Amino acid sequence: MKLKFSLLLILVILLNACTSQQKLAYLNNLPASGGEKVYTMDIPDYKIQFRDILYITIKAMMPDGIINDFLSGEGRLPGTYSQSESGQYLYGYDVDVNGEILIPVLGPIKLAGSTLEQARQIIQKAADRHFNNSTVECKLLSFKFTVIGEVRSPGTYLNFNNYLTVLEAIGRAGGINDYGRRDKLIVVRPVDGVTKTYTLNLQDKAILSSEAYFLLPNDVVIVEPESKKIFNLNLPTFSFILTTATSLLTTTLLLINYFGK
Repeated sequence: MKLKFSLLLILVILLNACTSQQKLAYLNNLPASGGEKVYTMDIPDYKIQFRDILYITIKAMMPDGIINDFLSGEGRLPGTYSQSESGQYLYGYDVDVNGEILIPVLGPIKLAGSTLEQARQIIQKAADRHFNNSTVECKLLSFKFTVIGEVRSPGTYLNFNNYLTVLEAIGRAGGINDYGRRDKLIVVRPVDGVTKTYTLNLQDKAILSSEAYFLLPNDVVIVEPESKKIFNLNLPTFSFILTTATSLLTTTLLLINYFGK
């Protein structure tokens, strides 16, 4: 009886510890090999907001044919400074509480609520009033995103591309670890003074058309743990209790058998 109980307990532990290949796969319901399906790319337009940091340059050709950067040393990030938050803070243009940036010569310009392309056009109009044949470039420097939970390298990362997908974000964090759920991932997004949450299934092809598939600045990605993680964390405690109970039962049976004789 004792042997059967021990074998049954070992079997239960092994079943809980096992993970199927299907649970480890991403987008496992895509068409079979050779099949093809098109998914619409719903890329959201990010609106500039308070505390954003922008990269801005204004270039124009002078009468002597030399192209001059009128924001040289002000709006540009030299060397490796573009890779650090300190460099962005010192050389970028930050959006103040009024939604404005302050550019030399041009003065304060309101950009909050505008997309990057709209902001570029706004700055271009202001620059045209002071410079001839000028060209304005505007990019977002403060594209930060955070990945936490069951990934191999949780943390906050900087993105230097125009777009970022949730799969790329997971990849930047080292991928989902052995205890992470691929069928339940949460994206937390602060937008327009409120916080939105999205629940995504990385195993379902429907994620490719989700509103949260493309991340926005300041998004937080949370990877939920598998239920087996709790079991495995408590396994030493279960083993100790089982060992103690088995020892007590064995000792009791020996005493009963001894005194019974």
